[in-house]
Amino acid sequence: MEYDYHAAMRLANQLCFPLYAASRNVIGLYTPWLKPLGLTYTQYIVFLVLWERDGLSVGELCERLMLDNGTLSPLLKKMQQAGYVERRRSEEDDRVVVVTLTEAGRALQEQAKDVPAKVAACIELPPEKAQTLYELLYELLENQKTCKKSIEKEQI
Repeated sequence: MEYDYHAAMRLANQLCFPLYAASRNVIGLYTPWLKPLGLTYTQYIVFLVLWERDGLSVGELCERLMLDNGTLSPLLKKMQQAGYVERRRSEEDDRVVVVTLTEAGRALQEQAKDVPAKVAACIELPPEKAQTLYELLYELLENQKTCKKSIEKEQI
């Protein structure tokens, strides 16, 4: 069968579109609860990682959040200016910047504690479907890493 690029180029046939639209919509659900805390969604996910394990390097944060250094560094600078985190050079390797929560950053967790439940209440998926979606999305992310490495090799 011949490849039908017309069909392939229809919006309804693009996996990227429902992922994009769903991502924007779900992230938007956070805004009413994060805005009063003075947080963006991206700052919030940085806090989630640091509340789980404080004292990570910028590189570790980039890896955990799947963000590049150019995106994360200005964000961390703003969070530091707001008094939520400290950035210090590692004593073992001065090329490494370690991010730690301040007392205000740790206290913010208590203020944000209801955000996950409030957002979850807006997403009307049965728990088993939510778990399946979660697993499929992480599978997709893993597959993309492999493909990205292949593409990078081709470009060399």
